[in-house]
Amino acid sequence: MATVGLLGMIHDEELRQKYHCTLPLYKEAILDFAPDVICGEVHPLSWKRYLQDNTDKGYWGEPASEYWDLIFPLCEEKQIQFVPIDWFELDVWNNFGPFVNLPDDQKNIYELMEKDWFTEQLQTSLHGEIPFNSKEFDVITKQKYAWLKDLNERSYQLRWNIRNQIMVERVRNTYDKYPDKRILCTVGADHNYFFEEELRKDPIEFIYPIR
Repeated sequence: MATVGLLGMIHDEELRQKYHCTLPLYKEAILDFAPDVICGEVHPLSWKRYLQDNTDKGYWGEPASEYWDLIFPLCEEKQIQFVPIDWFELDVWNNFGPFVNLPDDQKNIYELMEKDWFTEQLQTSLHGEIPFNSKEFDVITKQKYAWLKDLNERSYQLRWNIRNQIMVERVRNTYDKYPDKRILCTVGADHNYFFEEELRKDPIEFIYPIR
């Protein structure tokens, strides 16, 4: 039986410093978990491009900085297998923005409301040993995406629901391929609640939070 852990991460370095979820903390947590495989929030095409030229940064705005600064080098150093699990279609992504068809005045209101949701999420940082890996964070996050679903079902389905489903299926493909390995999922912390709800159903040992 595979062991699958989940580590929710913050993509922005300034926020990582402010809320004490720094790259050294992530590194310590990853090493304590001792994964054989990391399933990371990286698009397969981006991973292929990285393998061709590991200095080619900045394309498409991803992978997030923690992959360049921590996870990719750590995988190479510790010989951890890396599996990219993200999904999106770049050419139509902006067409599915949650506020894309709203007049500017309404769009401004909803963007401010979205910032308020993010502020609520950040206020949970003291819960759990790893900030933003807690039930308190996940409850607020799930409520935020329910709000976005009510606001724009079309956007929610493609940008969130379908994307997460595909990411989870790629994790499932990974533990089917490596049935006796320790597998760690590293994703933006917003994904935590979705991954937990799905992977807790599976015939694996699922660990979240990992400390």
